[in-house]
Amino acid sequence: MAMKEKYINPFRPKKLQEKIFSQLFEQAEIAQYNKEESKQYEESLKYYRDLKNTVDTAHSEGKIEGILEGKIEGKIENQVATVINFYSAGATIELIMQGTGLSAEEIKVIIGENSK
Repeated sequence: MAMKEKYINPFRPKKLQEKIFSQLFEQAEIAQYNKEESKQYEESLKYYRDLKNTVDTAHSEGKIEGILEGKIEGKIENQVATVINFYSAGATIELIMQGTGLSAEEIKVIIGENSK
């Protein structure tokens, strides 16, 4: 018996076409495989699981990377806003350096970019 495509047997009563019965009939068919078919089935199942795990891992890593990028971007935006607010209130560059931990050069770049 060769591995068959999934299908719903139209001659099966409507009640037996539900998902749970389809799974049951599929398992019964798999149980009838000879050694070669069983080996092919197991290999295809292993390939599928490996591929799924690879995709799931990549998806999870992408989520983490996106979260980290968002946090970094938010922190930068917050520091830029803080520098602008301090500067607009009349604070000196030295005071802004103390309040933000940024260098004088970084502060001058932020002020220069936002004063245009």
